[in-house]
Amino acid sequence: MPPVFRFAPSPNGFLHLGHAYSALLNSDRARETGGRLLLRIEDIDTTRCRPDYETAIYEDLAWLGIAWETPARRQSDHLADYRAALEKLSALGLVYPAFESRAEIARLVAAREADGPWPRDPDGAPLYPGDAKSRSADERSRLIASGAPYALRLDMAAACRRAAGLSWNELGEGPDGEHGPVAARPEAWGDVILARKETPTSYHLSVVVDDALQGVSEIVRGQDLFHATAVHRLLQVLLGLPEPVYRHHRLICDGEGRKLSKSSRSTGLRELRAAGITPAGIRQLVGLGQVSLGVSKTPP
Repeated sequence: MPPVFRFAPSPNGFLHLGHAYSALLNSDRARETGGRLLLRIEDIDTTRCRPDYETAIYEDLAWLGIAWETPARRQSDHLADYRAALEKLSALGLVYPAFESRAEIARLVAAREADGPWPRDPDGAPLYPGDAKSRSADERSRLIASGAPYALRLDMAAACRRAAGLSWNELGEGPDGEHGPVAARPEAWGDVILARKETPTSYHLSVVVDDALQGVSEIVRGQDLFHATAVHRLLQVLLGLPEPVYRHHRLICDGEGRKLSKSSRSTGLRELRAAGITPAGIRQLVGLGQVSLGVSKTPP
């Protein structure tokens, strides 16, 4: 079977140079290996995702000369797939509802930090500080029936007991030069959110389900998701999903060394195109003068 690659943007803004770099790497890699390139539209966040941004994704990728298999998978069309995965994890006793609001969580963290630093995940967010796991089943059912908002969290300690000794094969390079077999440490993320009352999935859950259903065999993505791979490997094992290989790449940063955001109009593909930059020029800007997927530590 030919290898399968995917580029999976969210339509919550216009694409910038960082997206172009990742999309081009996936396209180049698919061409070099005789593989397939898929496009996935990760549009679960209904408050930020917009149809015009999705249309712009198709336009920008076509302008770059990237061809993908159609139709693109849109996550909002496949909520039943994520719900089924969530039900499987729930049947294993690994999911519980937590009812604290974001403001309440912030207050809990502040109270904990009065006694010392509260642990944070690899992205810098505080680990869940609440005690929802201690609520009785009757109390949980009563709160849900009352219409109270909630998040469905993974019982990380119980999950890790079911899937010890996790690792993945890194073909690219992590932020600290990690390459080859990498030990996964999902516990560093605490009890991650898998879904919310109004949304039956999260990024972590939907990405592993999508990759498995689409047969993605090699995941080429930015180093900002390197540590999240530990959570993805955990969910893959718990759900009995195949293990892809991972190839994390350097990030395209601004002049001050910060990761680009969709608000960076100076690096937006639409603005650059309007300014007369060609697709070949985009390649030069991101350090891809030739078709290549080599790991580079050189700033773009």
